[in-house]
Amino acid sequence: MLKGEQTDGEWAIEAENMRVDYGNTVAVKGLTLKIPYGEVYGLVGANGAGKTSTFSVWATLIKPTYGNVKVGGVDVLENPDKARKMMAYMPDLAPVPSDLKVWEFLDLFARSYGYSASEGKERWTDCLRMVSLWEKRNDFCKDLSRGMKQRVNLAKAILHHPKVIILDEPASGMDPQSRVQLRLILKEMAAQGTTVVVSSHILNELSDMCSSVGILHHGELIDEGELQEVVDRGAGDVSEVLILVAGDQVGKIAELKQCIDVKFAGQNLQPMMAKGGVVVRVSGGMDGQADLLKQLVSEGIEVRSYAPLGSGIEQRLMEINR
Repeated sequence: MLKGEQTDGEWAIEAENMRVDYGNTVAVKGLTLKIPYGEVYGLVGANGAGKTSTFSVWATLIKPTYGNVKVGGVDVLENPDKARKMMAYMPDLAPVPSDLKVWEFLDLFARSYGYSASEGKERWTDCLRMVSLWEKRNDFCKDLSRGMKQRVNLAKAILHHPKVIILDEPASGMDPQSRVQLRLILKEMAAQGTTVVVSSHILNELSDMCSSVGILHHGELIDEGELQEVVDRGAGDVSEVLILVAGDQVGKIAELKQCIDVKFAGQNLQPMMAKGGVVVRVSGGMDGQADLLKQLVSEGIEVRSYAPLGSGIEQRLMEINR
């Protein structure tokens, strides 16, 4: 955080009855929630659920149609400049300049945050090392891969020690190793008291890093709280299981009585039959899954893999959007 800046209030983000309209389209409907400091909070939902509109209001990029929002205890409508000093916002595919080297780009922002030349260099050096881009400091930003550009933007976001970081699809274009490193960085920042709010379509990664989640559906917050509590509240009687079997035995699965609404993955039966894989909806919760596996074995079907499809939060979202 900038020298001399202090947060006000006990909540990192407070939203009360926040609504966002675009003409006749309601993007966010009366959003009310409070996010404490030191959380990695995942905001999840399908495309068009209202995640980016919510982030845009919190980041002071747009004004809500009505409602109140505070970041670091600062009202984003009454004092947006002060609110911006408390936070960092990294949108999906944020641009980087084509005519600046990596270090020049970060130094520009460090100086704008009030750091001296020596302080700024020390800060952007630390940030580049944190995101494993120190060796690329003299490269032009335009020559970096998409994933590296994302890491440069992450380094820029954390330059001024923000107390709230808002990340919209931060792992977009990153390789698996970079995504793992991203999770570690965000969890470490949260452990030091920073609040991280993140959206991603890679839901299993959110499950690995988030302590709490909120689920947006058609602009409404339909559930939120600690991750496992949200997953448990949505645990229903029906689940989806990915089954991989040997040879041409996929067809036999559809004949089993426990299977309902059989859906072959990829919406195309033949390729999946060739690969020996099928996605099946199973009733009866965990007991139903266990009973189905027993029946597969008793029928002589050679099961190579048998697992619930997706993480707990993925299962929850699939149930909501079904």
